[in-house]
Amino acid sequence: MKILVTGGAGYIGSHIVRALQASGHQAVIVDDLSFGLKSRIGETKLIELDLASPEATTELVEIFQDHEIDGVIHLAARKSVAESVARPDYYQEQNVGSVINLLSAMKQAEVTRMVFSSSAAVYGSPEVPSVDEDYPCEPINPYGQTKLMGEELILNATKDWGLRAVALRYFNVAGAGFDDLGDSSVANLIPIALNAVRENKPVQVFGSDWPTVDGSCVRDYIHVADLADAHIASLDYLDSDSRNHYVFNVGTGSGSSVLQVIQTLSEVMNQEVLFELTDRRPGDPAALSAKVDRINQELGWRSKYDLKEIIASAHRASLN
Repeated sequence: MKILVTGGAGYIGSHIVRALQASGHQAVIVDDLSFGLKSRIGETKLIELDLASPEATTELVEIFQDHEIDGVIHLAARKSVAESVARPDYYQEQNVGSVINLLSAMKQAEVTRMVFSSSAAVYGSPEVPSVDEDYPCEPINPYGQTKLMGEELILNATKDWGLRAVALRYFNVAGAGFDDLGDSSVANLIPIALNAVRENKPVQVFGSDWPTVDGSCVRDYIHVADLADAHIASLDYLDSDSRNHYVFNVGTGSGSSVLQVIQTLSEVMNQEVLFELTDRRPGDPAALSAKVDRINQELGWRSKYDLKEIIASAHRASLN
């Protein structure tokens, strides 16, 4: 199949593009390059486009037709929780607007397969240590709200005009499947920590009084290569005769605290990693990890990498 990957020049998107190509699919990338890098995608076709722009729907219809696109993996979005709290209208415009434009173009061009990059942020701050897909969605920040709205818009399209879709609720994505595809952002804990070590600065730990094992936030860290494989499994699932579910968690099924991540990083780097305790950030839940029975059973997908392997791969990529 020929798959359009929005945000395909980004950290996660570039891994998915390579996974698609390794699986025998072709990829076409749409990316506005606000975070994506051309260096990540080699000779893969890249079309620069802001999906939330007024002209996006018309241009997407042309792209679908010109390149004979069979399906879409939609990753392009703004994803900073803190920024979403400061700029909620902007996040609505970008994240929800892009879904609306994309769905309109897919309907017009009769492209009927879609895998949506959602987020565990839709769950908000659960009162249980791990959540399954039926747990009530009560996002506590605008970023999570936009992801939930995207899920709902896509679900409506499956009922309205026959779209076949899967929404993958990512937990905390980290690591590198290739040394040249490391996470270059400064928005995620592991690259933030690696950068702090390089600069001989302490890693900031936001809150030390959360109701967790050591007072720091707990998250489920999933290797980006495992996540990419989940997208390939999702495409296969869309073509199966029996599709019992729309939403799937993508995680390992276990959580690690921020302080445990720092300790594991110390072990990988064989040096002490300094940290300092600071105030909580607005919009952060105390703990969030996945129950992954559904994706294990329905898609036949399981994570392969543990936290130490995730951090070691991220460290190797940071040296590239």
